[in-house]
Amino acid sequence: MRCGYFEAGACRSCARIETPYADQLAAKDAAVRAHLADLPGAQGLTWEDPCPSAESEFRAKTKMVVGGTPEAPTFGILRPDGTGVDLRGCGILGPYARAALPVLGQFVARLGLRPYDVPRRTGELKQLHLVETNDPAPEAMIRFVLRSEGQVGKIRRGLDELRVSLQAAGLRAPRVVSVNLLSEHKAVPEGDVELVITAESALPLRVGDVTLHVHPGAFLQTNTPVAGELYREAAAWIAGSAPRSVLDLYCGVGGFALHAARMVGAQVPVRGVEVSTAAVAGARRSAAEAGLAVTFEAGDATGYALQRLAEVAADTVIVNPPRRGIGAELAGGLQDAAATGALSTVLYSSCNPATLAADLRRMPALRPVRARLFDMFPHTDHAEVLVLLTR
Repeated sequence: MRCGYFEAGACRSCARIETPYADQLAAKDAAVRAHLADLPGAQGLTWEDPCPSAESEFRAKTKMVVGGTPEAPTFGILRPDGTGVDLRGCGILGPYARAALPVLGQFVARLGLRPYDVPRRTGELKQLHLVETNDPAPEAMIRFVLRSEGQVGKIRRGLDELRVSLQAAGLRAPRVVSVNLLSEHKAVPEGDVELVITAESALPLRVGDVTLHVHPGAFLQTNTPVAGELYREAAAWIAGSAPRSVLDLYCGVGGFALHAARMVGAQVPVRGVEVSTAAVAGARRSAAEAGLAVTFEAGDATGYALQRLAEVAADTVIVNPPRRGIGAELAGGLQDAAATGALSTVLYSSCNPATLAADLRRMPALRPVRARLFDMFPHTDHAEVLVLLTR
């Protein structure tokens, strides 16, 4: 895949884009295997063939930093001096985003929304986020990240105009539009306050074999087709272990738990825990619509597991943590449960093989038996790997 932004030196995020994709995938697979090669018991680890991705238009999530001027905003990244680099033609963006960003640029200019100037700490519009479905005629959720609430009225009053403009570009009107407030001068993508300004507050997104309901800010795997394969594989591995009860920690909008419930049947209790209340609300809605008796609770994954693992009698635990991994405390709790015989199976989905390896070393009572790379992030060194561990 060729990229004019990369060739011009404007963006180097896709560091491996000039390497043929088959070579990228092979190198990434080898690197992930090397991370786990010296783990205790890893000699018997079975590696499945890696799950590939499309090379372009694979991103379900688009997060653009806004720069430039009110008359000519840029959507993309910032240079070291704080000026904007416009990347709205980026080839890895989903088809809805690629078609919608020029329209959104015109919309921002017509409203006179002033892009946030990082060096001067002035302006209002900091970022633009978009989530799209993987349908032939995709739907979308659009999110404006503002410095303050003062410009919300402008966006609200302009919604009908935005819908008409997007439809004129051959796109479906956005199902969800929200404003996120990020008042602090921080290098973070969002703040704590979310204002949904449409009747709908969640985007239905078909991933694998279930429909997930995604609220603004909820965690979502960035590559929908590959995520669907990840959830299906995980559910099959779980079913193969004949679980009595399943606990999904860091469950997000429910992808792992819902797929597991479909596979193991109603006789096996499945429970998900997630700190985001919006994500839990979406997961509960997905379970109800699918007719799956999955329980979702809002709470800290580590605290919940350490306090209630014995109470819920889960012999199978799924973890899908952030890049930092599950850490010593939760790993120690799972190790203790496995050592006493209460826990027999852990399914660990990681986006950071280094922290994955560190966590697995903290759980010697569990040995890795199956693993597979899922390439969520082509053209980069980032890797998503699924590992099945048994007592």
